Amino acid sequence: MMTVEVSVQSKVLTIPNYGAAVAPHQDAAASALRVLQDGGNAVEAMVAAAATIAVVYPHMNSIGGDGFWLIAAPGQAPVAIEACGVAAALADIQFYQQQGLKQVPVRGPLAANTVAGTVSGWQLALDYSQQSLSGHGNLSLARLLDDAIRFAQQGSTVTTGLARCLLAKQQELGQFSAFSQLYMPQQQPLPSGALFQQPALARSLTLLAQNGLDDFYRGELAALIATELAQAGSPLRLADLQQFHARQVVPLALELPSGTVYNLPPPSQGLVSLLILGLLSQPHLSGCRDDETAFIHQVVEATKQAFDVRDRCITDPDYMSVAPQSLLSHSALAELASRISMTSARPWNKGKGPADTIWMGVVDRHGVAVSFIQSIYHEFGSGLILPQSGITWQNRGSSFSLDPAALNPLMPGRRPFHTLNPALARLNDGSVMPYGSMGGDGQPQTQAIVFERIINRGMSPQDAIAAPRWLLGRTWGQTSDTLKLENRVAASTLEHLRALGHDLEIYPPYDDMMGHAGAIRRFSSGAVEAGYDPRSDGGVALA
Repeated sequence: MMTVEVSVQSKVLTIPNYGAAVAPHQDAAASALRVLQDGGNAVEAMVAAAATIAVVYPHMNSIGGDGFWLIAAPGQAPVAIEACGVAAALADIQFYQQQGLKQVPVRGPLAANTVAGTVSGWQLALDYSQQSLSGHGNLSLARLLDDAIRFAQQGSTVTTGLARCLLAKQQELGQFSAFSQLYMPQQQPLPSGALFQQPALARSLTLLAQNGLDDFYRGELAALIATELAQAGSPLRLADLQQFHARQVVPLALELPSGTVYNLPPPSQGLVSLLILGLLSQPHLSGCRDDETAFIHQVVEATKQAFDVRDRCITDPDYMSVAPQSLLSHSALAELASRISMTSARPWNKGKGPADTIWMGVVDRHGVAVSFIQSIYHEFGSGLILPQSGITWQNRGSSFSLDPAALNPLMPGRRPFHTLNPALARLNDGSVMPYGSMGGDGQPQTQAIVFERIINRGMSPQDAIAAPRWLLGRTWGQTSDTLKLENRVAASTLEHLRALGHDLEIYPPYDDMMGHAGAIRRFSSGAVEAGYDPRSDGGVALA
């Protein structure tokens, strides 16, 4: 195996024998590549990467969280998988109001009120692999989980990002005994470079390898998880796990001059990502891509329009009154674009807030491409770690409202709004490009920036991702709704943006807050370009 970690300045262009993987943690990219080298396909490689990163990057994701997939096989329509857990049967507005609460808590057992869907998504993706990619792959589940089990048992190295997050969250999360025992064994957060072992999680992953992924919901592991959740005070019960299944859905599609871009339908905000790209392709906005001030202004103003649509419309799709694909029509995009001024910034209210997530991409030698995202919402999710199973549970359900008239009111069986949205493009030149980012409100903005730089500015994925970035609103760890820019943006550009009326906030270069992006572009020749984010602890793996 050959693993390549790309420098900030480098451009990766190669014709690999097995494929390519990109992830915000280099061990996850390496796990994916090893599966490809063993004859696995891109879906199997992604399951391996998803399991590994759930172990080695625990502040950003967990098997106690949710996941979303986009899979594109040559000659087949792209497939989307929604592995979004629903609210517990006991979790309703009255349940929280009886405890004197006006909103769902962000931390603790009451924040752990939705089923963790990602493991069910792994299974549905593997089912698709066996049915539709039968010509290659079909490695055993034990093989796919091997790296994750080994890292949990023998330990992984605490990354700079994990250490920084532990230091920032020690006061908030140190109150939870299982958290402090795992991450603060000497009453101090684990430092960067320390060996980090998770024996309880290793046992849970071993059970899954032996009994199958369905064990998480309807088996021995499910019984243990349900007992631990109930003992901790969560409203989740065994019946909630037993009734849950991830589902395959039709992805949203946006036709652009360069090709077709796909993303996830609601409850994901994939619609927002496509709306931004659709607005940027409108005639009066598509001619200023070489003017950095105009480009930033356009993306920001398109983001405001897309967020308006999001905040009016996106919720659990079972409760939506408008078809999301209709919002991407030519007339709908033209109407939104007409509201964008090139001479002034429109006032804006606020965003949705933080989200901690990982995005990963894999392309195999047969041209199968996977864009995948896995999340626990805030850093370390609810903060609730189940001591016997070793699972950190998400707090995605804290985004529900306790106002029954709200767009996303809490009710049993309802899906929460999700910032998660993996993207994938099929271009007119025959290339395919899975791409994405973590980062709450920043996800759709970063996707637009990366896509525009690669496809319309001709930049390599690495250069497009490493170049100075910005975002409007709040992402993980932030509370202000300013336009945030890295200080590598030219001073003259900052001056012009202020003159247009943007409220600016300047951040250090390669700031973690800008999200962790990645992209792989596979050309029809088999050549591959890939890039990862220097703001993360990640890498690109090629062979």
